[in-house]
Amino acid sequence: MSVDAPSADASSADVPSADAPAPSLVLVEPEKVWVDGTVREVSVPPLVPPIRRGSLAEIPFDNAREAPDEAVISRKGAEGQWQDITAAAFADDVRAVAKGLIAEGLLPGDRLAIMANTTYEWTLLDFAAWAAGLITVPIYPTSSAFQARWILQDSGAVACAVEDLPQTRLISEERKQLPGLTHLWTFDTGAVDILRRAGAHLPDEAVTTRRAGLTPESAATLIYTSGTTGRPKGCVLTHANFFAEVDNAIELLHPVFKSVSKEPASTLLFLPLSHVFGRMVAIGCLRARVRLGHAPSIKTKDLIRDLGAFRPTFLLAIPYVLEKVYNTGRATAEKMGRASSFDRASKIAKLYGQAVEAAEHGTGPGPSLGLRAARALYDPLVYRRIRAALGGKVKYAVCGGSPLGRRLAAFYAGAGIEIFEGYGMTETTASSTVTPPLKPRLGTVGWPLPGTAVRIADDGEVLVRGGQLFAGYWDAQRGEAVREAGAEDGWFATGDLGALDDDGYLTITGRKKDIIITSGGKNVIPSPLEDWLRAHPLISQCMVLGDNRPYITALITLEQDGLAHWRQMRNKQDVPLDALVEDEDLRGPLQRAIDEANRLVSRAESIRRFRVLTVDFTEAAGHLTPSLKLKRASIAEDFAAEIESLYPK
Repeated sequence: MSVDAPSADASSADVPSADAPAPSLVLVEPEKVWVDGTVREVSVPPLVPPIRRGSLAEIPFDNAREAPDEAVISRKGAEGQWQDITAAAFADDVRAVAKGLIAEGLLPGDRLAIMANTTYEWTLLDFAAWAAGLITVPIYPTSSAFQARWILQDSGAVACAVEDLPQTRLISEERKQLPGLTHLWTFDTGAVDILRRAGAHLPDEAVTTRRAGLTPESAATLIYTSGTTGRPKGCVLTHANFFAEVDNAIELLHPVFKSVSKEPASTLLFLPLSHVFGRMVAIGCLRARVRLGHAPSIKTKDLIRDLGAFRPTFLLAIPYVLEKVYNTGRATAEKMGRASSFDRASKIAKLYGQAVEAAEHGTGPGPSLGLRAARALYDPLVYRRIRAALGGKVKYAVCGGSPLGRRLAAFYAGAGIEIFEGYGMTETTASSTVTPPLKPRLGTVGWPLPGTAVRIADDGEVLVRGGQLFAGYWDAQRGEAVREAGAEDGWFATGDLGALDDDGYLTITGRKKDIIITSGGKNVIPSPLEDWLRAHPLISQCMVLGDNRPYITALITLEQDGLAHWRQMRNKQDVPLDALVEDEDLRGPLQRAIDEANRLVSRAESIRRFRVLTVDFTEAAGHLTPSLKLKRASIAEDFAAEIESLYPK
């Protein structure tokens, strides 16, 4: 039934049903445009038609109508057990909360902010807000009072839901400067039940009418960019943007979203829902009816416990998590006196992953008999333990946020976990490129997502065009999205630098604004060096320096778990940190890591000196964005003396 003739569980006839038999994998080769012997543009046609009617608000009700008893979400109970929620039950929850929002006086188009960790309530309120015709505005749960106030003011939010009492106090203290914020609810004190009771007297048709008022072009959310420089800007993403993103991703990543075995597809989401990547995943899972769980903590012990109990078949991760699992595995092996065995297993896995990649591209015969035998030998000793740390059933991982690197991608492939690496940003509703199934190219971020085109500008900047490209930046004065000048031709300038190879695979090399120009006139892109070094078990963060300086240097911070392991293995638990950072036993492995990273670049681009800091870069200190990107200007200001020490007169 279409939204033009709504009923209590109406759905859009133009929104494709999710209960059709899963088709076989479709892989469309990209179309390439060559300029002077180089691929400068690549595009992939969409795998699904664009949505003409309806909105994301229809997804829970479509699921309830088509597969009411199918588990779409699992919630962790007080005893740590995961309890399934059926499609019908989730739709009932969405409807009840949506009625509460309507009863509280929220009008179509009003903005509702959500400030919480990754929880069931976050996703529930997101869909309930859409069902009530609202626009949701995520706020990172770690945001400061100033950051939260800015987003609430700029978006014109009339309501805000937070997770706990500290966040309630934070927002309450700012409300005198937020006269338009008329509602504040707290999940931990029963916000969901309060809204259910508030709307209990309304008929279901109140929600149906609100849903019918939405179109694909309606704004779904305002997501504020992390803001490495200046104030964050609100990106207006429409319902059509999300459909273009998730529907094509579901069709392309067939083995991930559409289970090809007897094991039903499932994932445990631990990425923040305030970030577009996590949000896209939650929507995609409900769209494909993939069982979704929420994990509010990414602390190593908490996450490993949740993964072991939930046992997902695929994960959405940032490189940090995959690096952490690898480094923890290596540290555990070292404690057991088996470091050399782990290192041999790691080498075998990387060789195996590279051999599989070559075979899939027709450039090699695949793993040799000896390599297969070696991999089989190390599987129960090493690889199975790596998979167990991720829950035991994970076969795929979709990775984004920053480059994973060829080394780790090859290792995980050899260990039995296929990595789909993607690239995108808030303005592109998450991924604009992704590794194509059965045709990985390790170290790249793949081909354009179907329905997307990528172009390399004359100065190397990556330009993107596609249905997932946002409506524009929020103009608080006009109360609508406004495109920036220069975007009229449909191409969005990402600010990232990259290159396309002859087969159309994209490699990201860095940020345009982060280019370092030495006093000798050498242009240096810091990202490759920083990404390589961050993968080291002793290194938490790295910032490469050298703008208007004679040579390249780096500030390095230490990874606390890796450092604790290093201290224990070398009996240096009692050495003060300020003395330890000058200890040659510690500087030795760090120097070797820098020497390895320097092999990626020319002599003029290599790191000549480095300084180990006794503190880490953190979001709380203003050195990192919520998505863990470096705030270079703040770091340079706060560590000016340490930087000067790297350039003695």
